[in-house]
Amino acid sequence: MGKRFVSALVAVIGVMVVSPMLGVAGQTTGPDAARTPWGDPDLQGTWSYASLTPLQRPTSMTDKEFFTAEEAAQRNYSVTLDQPPTPGSVGSYNALWFDRGEVSSDLRTSLIVDPPSGRLPTRPEVTARQAARRDYLRDHPADSWVDRTNWDRCITYHGVPPISTGYNNTYQILQTPTYVAIRVENIHDVRIIPLDGRPQLDDAIRQWNGASRAHWEGDTLVVETRNFSDKTVHRFPSSQNTRAVERFRRVNDDEIDYRFTIEDPSVYSQPWTAVRPMPRLDDYIIYEYACHEGNYAMTNILTVERVQENEAGR
Repeated sequence: MGKRFVSALVAVIGVMVVSPMLGVAGQTTGPDAARTPWGDPDLQGTWSYASLTPLQRPTSMTDKEFFTAEEAAQRNYSVTLDQPPTPGSVGSYNALWFDRGEVSSDLRTSLIVDPPSGRLPTRPEVTARQAARRDYLRDHPADSWVDRTNWDRCITYHGVPPISTGYNNTYQILQTPTYVAIRVENIHDVRIIPLDGRPQLDDAIRQWNGASRAHWEGDTLVVETRNFSDKTVHRFPSSQNTRAVERFRRVNDDEIDYRFTIEDPSVYSQPWTAVRPMPRLDDYIIYEYACHEGNYAMTNILTVERVQENEAGR
C-alpha cells in the first residue's frame, strides 16, 4: 500500500512538472483536438466550476427551466454589488473578494437536470431530520468543534462532487497514463485517482472525500467515488452510503462538459443528475490555501459561545 502511494505521488509530481507542455501539445481543432502524447483526451488545465445557477430550481420558478438572457445578465450583475450586513451580523467580505461566477452558459435555472423538476428528490424523513438538526444548531451552534462544519475546521470544503460557493471554485486537472490528479483550490485538496482498474477500497475503509476510481468511456473520463465517512458533509443531503459518478468531457479548447450523478437510496427516492459547463481559466494562478495558519476563528467561536452560556446561566 505504501509503495503504491509513493508511486502515485511520484507520478503526480512528475506530471505537475511537465503539465504546462502537455496542456499545449494537443490543442488543435477538429475531432482529434486536445490529446495527450499517449492518446487520452487532454483535460489538463485550470477550470472553473463557479456558477450562479443554483443546484436546485427555486420554488418560485417551478415551471421555468431556463433564464432569459436578460434575467441571467441581471443575476450576474447583482453579485457585483456590495450588500449591507444583516441585523446582528458583523458582515462579510465586500463584493470584490467574491468570485461566484455567472449563470451557466446553458441558462438553466438549476444545475439539476434529472429529475426534470430540477429539485432534489430527498426522502421526507431525511428532510425532517435535517430540519431538526438545523433547529438544534440554532440553539447550540458551538457546543464543541465537531458542531462546526468541515470547512470551518479546515478539513475539506467543497466535497466530491463540488458545489460552487463564494470563491476559489477551481479545479486543476493533471494526467498521466495511469492516474488523474484533481487539485481543488479551496482548502488545497488533491484527489489522486487511479486509472488502472484496481478494485474499490474495502467497505470498512472510509475517507472524508471518499475513494475514487476512474476509467475512460470513449472521450469521457468517468470517476466513481464511494466509501465516504459518516462524518462527511456534502453541500447536499448525503450519507456514508452515497455514490457519486462524475463525467468530464472536453467539448472544445475552452470548456469541459462536467456532470455528476448521485445515488443514495437511504437519502433519495431516486438518483439525480446535475450538469455544469466548466470554462477554462488560462491565466488563473492557484496559490496555497493557508486555511489554519493565523486562523483564530475556531478559538473565538468556541470562546464566545462559552461566554454566552455563562451569561445565560446555562
